[in-house]
Amino acid sequence: MASLRCSIVIPAYNESARIALTLEKVLAHVRSENWNAEIIVVNDGSRDDTASVVRECALQNPNVHLLENPGNRGKGYSVRHGMLHASGDYLLFTDADLSSPIEEAGKLFDALRLGADVAIGSRWLDSGTQTARQSLFRQMLGRAFNLALRMILNLGFKDTQCGFKAFKLGAARAVFPRQRIEGWGFDPELLFLAKKFKLKVSEVPVSWAHDHRSKISPVRDGMRMGVELLKIRWNSLSGKYAHAVAEASEQVIAETKRPA
Repeated sequence: MASLRCSIVIPAYNESARIALTLEKVLAHVRSENWNAEIIVVNDGSRDDTASVVRECALQNPNVHLLENPGNRGKGYSVRHGMLHASGDYLLFTDADLSSPIEEAGKLFDALRLGADVAIGSRWLDSGTQTARQSLFRQMLGRAFNLALRMILNLGFKDTQCGFKAFKLGAARAVFPRQRIEGWGFDPELLFLAKKFKLKVSEVPVSWAHDHRSKISPVRDGMRMGVELLKIRWNSLSGKYAHAVAEASEQVIAETKRPA
């Protein structure tokens, strides 16, 4: 995939301590693969020097771009903001801590190349790929959330919350403009919409390591994500997603079927 045109979106909130190293790793991998890549860092109203660090990197690397959110809006907003500004044939978003190493991106891109419209990294499809696991408490909460996903949204994936997902351009244009959840619960909504659009979603086992500096509070944010699942179900029952699907043009949906 030497001629691959891709976009790599990195949401960032108060990441000045590690965003420089993250960009260094991403740039090195992009060069090693000879990808034609744009790297978009979305600053979610950081109160530290995240934006300055990214701007400094962009001066030396013209394929690095900084997007600014209007204040602190949440990870879901940040990912949507970046994906709607991306222009590659394949669009990937990844966490700023690179819990899944950027070297794993090729696995998701391969899945897209082989016919998937959306490829999602999974920590639990093959748990042996985890190099540093979450605490038992976090794992138990994750299992409970996955059960709720199956019951409320009928999503049968092993792992919806891994922050490592790739979309063909057409799939991204179909899904992201219709995303309504701006907090941590945006991932299930993306997959729920993909199902509504009858897009092919491939779950791919990827290497992953838990970072103890994770900004997610398992209890507080877990409760919010539960409420967001109910919002997604309500949006569906009230016809909001049906309207979104109806207004999508056939051209956009057709784009997901074109080989990149």
